[in-house]
Amino acid sequence: MNGSPGSKQDRGPMGDDVSIRSWASGFAAWGRRLAGDRGAIAWAVVVAVVYVGATVLLARLAPTKINPAMQAAVALSHGRLNLDLPAGTNDTATFGGLTYQVISPLPIVPYLAFVPFPALWAASRWITDCTFGVLAGWLCLPFARRYAGPGPRAYWLAVLGAFGTLMFDLAVQGDFYYLAQVQAMTLTLVALVEWRGRRRGLVVGAAFGLAALARPTVLLAAIPFGVALILSSRGRRLRTAFRYLLPIGLAAGLSASYDAARFRSPFETGYGISALANPVLANARAAGLFSVRHVADNLALLVSQGFGFRDRFPYLVPDPYGQSILLTSPALLVSIGAGIRRQAAAVLWAAAGLVTIPLLLYYGGGGWQTYGFRYFLDAVPFLLALVGLAMRRHFGRLERALIVLSVVFVAYGLVWAVYQ
Repeated sequence: MNGSPGSKQDRGPMGDDVSIRSWASGFAAWGRRLAGDRGAIAWAVVVAVVYVGATVLLARLAPTKINPAMQAAVALSHGRLNLDLPAGTNDTATFGGLTYQVISPLPIVPYLAFVPFPALWAASRWITDCTFGVLAGWLCLPFARRYAGPGPRAYWLAVLGAFGTLMFDLAVQGDFYYLAQVQAMTLTLVALVEWRGRRRGLVVGAAFGLAALARPTVLLAAIPFGVALILSSRGRRLRTAFRYLLPIGLAAGLSASYDAARFRSPFETGYGISALANPVLANARAAGLFSVRHVADNLALLVSQGFGFRDRFPYLVPDPYGQSILLTSPALLVSIGAGIRRQAAAVLWAAAGLVTIPLLLYYGGGGWQTYGFRYFLDAVPFLLALVGLAMRRHFGRLERALIVLSVVFVAYGLVWAVYQ
């Protein structure tokens, strides 16, 4: 990739041709390039081995159970959205005498593949989460090559994305709550790879729309990308806007229909009326599902919350409500070096900022009983892209040290999951 970050040469063509012929020829060309790319093949193997190995380790230690997402998929296969759970079950909402799991729609979809195979229902949570984690890990290399450039810098950024962010910890724990974050990150990486490639509005919009079906906050990132895309489409802005907004609108409509089918309102997600077993979270929600009253506490968790200590291994105890991003992925600080003057950086900063706003306003902290501030993973892909742009300007010992430290912190999350 030549040219300065954000330059016309760097962005590539702006065409929106998505015919079957162009997709087939593009896929064939990609296959030929991959076959000759030993680095990419080695990266794919490393990611698969590490993610699958960590998943198997945790699965062997965990009790056998069928999680609510699998139950929801089975119910959906029988034409209903409600679960056979008693009213008051944690993280469920009862409406009209029926009890629903409070969950966004996309995490349920992959579980549908397991419905015909009851013997796999218990294992489905591990298989599903790990699969999306591996896909996201694989995407980190083409993503890194587009933003950091070719050569060793790309592998450093790919390592940060796949092994130095909470995506790794979330993808190997077989939790359907975590699956939403991993799915959103996978699809956001797709959008960002396309953004630095052909930049087809339909593809970028579809990736953001699907990501929003897992994590609705990601939809806010579509605003700056859409504005930049439309403004740069001279002479065909209406066509570009239509192709970009069509999949986003379809995703929004599907989400609204999903909520209306459960709670008779397209604006009721269930998070505001769900049963909560944790009295601290229940009291926080009483102040508002989203409220400026939560900002100070959430900001403190995100920026400055540290570890506790105990007298047995592992000695460092993460806060169950969230933990500073500086103690999970400190290498994200490198993003500051990208600046904000260039359009490429400005769009990414705007996306990261918009996505972070509802996270700070939300009552739930960083995500109950999660290592790190898992909700912030929604903004991490944009910061990773900024890290890549900053690496083009300067990449030295400090940046390498921060990436290594990020990997160590994230690896400690796995240690904590095993020994806590």
